Amino acid sequence: MKKDVTSTASQNFILKLYTKSIDSSDTWINKNINEVNYKTLLAPLLLLFVIIFCLFSEDALSVDNYTGFQKKAFLYLNAHLSQLPDLQYNLTQLGDCLILVPFITLCVVFAPKSWQSLITSLIVSAVFSNILKKLFAIPRPARLWDNKSFVIIGETLKGYNSLPSGHSIATFTVLIIVLIAFMPKKSASKIIWKTLIITAGLIIALSRVGVGAHYPIDVLIGSLIGFISAIIGILITRKINLWKWMTTRRYYPLTIFLFTIWAIVLIVKLVALNLIIIYLSLISLLISISTITYIYVQKKH
Repeated sequence: MKKDVTSTASQNFILKLYTKSIDSSDTWINKNINEVNYKTLLAPLLLLFVIIFCLFSEDALSVDNYTGFQKKAFLYLNAHLSQLPDLQYNLTQLGDCLILVPFITLCVVFAPKSWQSLITSLIVSAVFSNILKKLFAIPRPARLWDNKSFVIIGETLKGYNSLPSGHSIATFTVLIIVLIAFMPKKSASKIIWKTLIITAGLIIALSRVGVGAHYPIDVLIGSLIGFISAIIGILITRKINLWKWMTTRRYYPLTIFLFTIWAIVLIVKLVALNLIIIYLSLISLLISISTITYIYVQKKH
C-alpha cells in the first residue's frame, strides 16, 4: 500500500512539474535565457584576448614556441593530476557530449527552451572545434615529447589537433547553458552557482592535461570557446528555432526513439571502457526515457 501511494505521489509530482514547465515565456528558466544578449560575449572574448596577448608578449604564437612555452606547466599539472588516474579518466569522459548531455536530458520536458538552445550551441561548438583544430594544427604532447617523460592515461593521441581542446569546448558549451538556464534569483546564490559550475568545468577540462592529451592553454582556450558557443547558440535559437519539435509532446515518440539509440551507444561504450561515469550517464538517460514515456502516455489518455 505504501509503495502504491508513494508511486502515485511521484507520478502526480512529475505531471504537475511538467504542466508548469510547458514552454511558457514566463517561466524562470526562459527568463534567464531571454536575458542573454551580445554583451554576455564580452567577458569570454576579453579573456581570450588576454591569453592571446600573453602568448604574443612571450613570443609564443608559433607552433614550436607555443608548445615549448607550456612544457613546464604541462609536466607539472600532468604529474600531479595523474596521481589519481581512475578519477582523471572518468572525468575526461565528460568532455564527450554523448556522456555528459544525458545528465540533463530531462530538460527536454522540464526546461525545453534550454534544450533547444543546447542543441544549437553544440552544433556551433562543433564547427568552431573542427575549423580551429585544422587552422592551428598544433601537435599533441605525445607527438612532440618522449611519452615516458609524462603520464598518458587511456588512448595515446598523436595528431596535429591539440588546439583548442574539443572536450573543453563541449564541456563548457553544456555547462554554460546549465549555468544560465538555472541561474538563481538571489545575488548570493548566483555567486555560489557560478563558482560551482565554472569550477566543475575547469576540473573536467584540466583532466585533459591529466590524461596527457592537451596543453594547459589548449583547455583554457577551449573553455572560452565553449562559453562563446553557448551564448551564440542561445542567440541563434532565439531568432531561428529549429528544435522546438523535439520538446513538443506530439514528437515525444521520436525523442524517445533517438534517446534509446543513444542509450545503446552508451552501452557499447560501457562494454568497452567499464567506467562508473558511463554507468551514471546511462542511468540518467534511462530515467529520462522512462519519464518522457510516462508523460506522453498519461497526457495522451
